[in-house]
Amino acid sequence: MDLKLFKLINRLSGRFSPVDQLMILISNRVRYAYLLIIVLMLFKNRFNKKIALETGIAVTISFLSHFFIHIFYFKPRPFIRRRVGILIPSKIDSSFPSKHTMLAFAASTTVFMFHRTLGTIMMWMSALTGFSRVWVGHHYPSDIIGSAFLGSLTSLVTRIVSFSKFGNKPEAN
Repeated sequence: MDLKLFKLINRLSGRFSPVDQLMILISNRVRYAYLLIIVLMLFKNRFNKKIALETGIAVTISFLSHFFIHIFYFKPRPFIRRRVGILIPSKIDSSFPSKHTMLAFAASTTVFMFHRTLGTIMMWMSALTGFSRVWVGHHYPSDIIGSAFLGSLTSLVTRIVSFSKFGNKPEAN
């Protein structure tokens, strides 16, 4: 099922250049939008500084989790074992988890817990990031789903620990 879904999505790449360019842009550059959002939150007010700090912690933990998973688990990327459409070069490291997707979901889930509207926009951007990683030929759909789960879980655990230690209640806007 995973391979079939991968082929269904990846087969579309290379057919329409503007869509391919958009997927490459999303795959490689959306993370800067997250960074900009978090930096702007730092300067807005004290409440947003807490959100930015908690987001930074969740993203850092996700990044470290990604690092340790790569040490102990290897899953070949789709282009290693198969002939697939690959739009941009990639490392030949493990396909699971997708670092781009995991970090995007860690950030967007944290923001979602505080700001529903901005968090929802960021969640859609995260989903699009994951989809683009399949489109460009770097990951299987299961890698994306697993990475989204791990990134979101990291965010939730960070929120629970932060709440239990510091008692700062989320104030949704």
